[in-house]
Amino acid sequence: MRVSLANLWLALLLTLVVPESVRGCTCAPAHPQEHICHAAIVIRAKISSEKVIVAPSAEPFNSIKLIQYEIKVIKMFKGFEKIKDIQYVYTPLDSSLCGIKLEANNKKQYLLTGQMSADNKVYIQLCNLIEPWDDLSFSHKKSLNHRFQMGCECKITTCYTVPCSLQAANECLWTDWLIERRLYGQQARNCACIMRSDGSCTWYRGGPPIDKELIDISEP
Repeated sequence: MRVSLANLWLALLLTLVVPESVRGCTCAPAHPQEHICHAAIVIRAKISSEKVIVAPSAEPFNSIKLIQYEIKVIKMFKGFEKIKDIQYVYTPLDSSLCGIKLEANNKKQYLLTGQMSADNKVYIQLCNLIEPWDDLSFSHKKSLNHRFQMGCECKITTCYTVPCSLQAANECLWTDWLIERRLYGQQARNCACIMRSDGSCTWYRGGPPIDKELIDISEP
């Protein structure tokens, strides 16, 4: 019964998180740190221009239209060893294929996370962490350099219902939904799950003080 209830909550959350217009693209909820850890490329950039291209395919009827965004990289946080210079990023034109629409005005800055293809092209999509830079919290910006990556061997477990408890020393409980009834609350905006020297993991709170009701928050 407990497994079925958890699945029901997950289905409900996905319905709330994913807009109707992009319901064909389903993204599992993930803490920002998980996005950073799983991404091949993490950059701060401006979008200079965009154009629609057709991705080469051996089967013409299966070709996919892409948006090619020309970007200006302001800072690279992850991916130095994979690529030195990024001029373009690509995303599906169709939102049902998880394509994402960005403002190509060379003014708005974004945090972009994505993956690299075999031919060294950088691809971004709705299921990646893509945020306007000005919308990020102070702590989130500060954690991009090293703090998030210090916890990539930790496990972040989302708590949808009680009881919810730690199952291993290298685990952090993500409790935003339990406390605030929203996934991307104070813990997602202000905390990083980092590994201590003894191999255990704990939440680290950076930046301005946050709600004292957050559970399982401590500084190593």
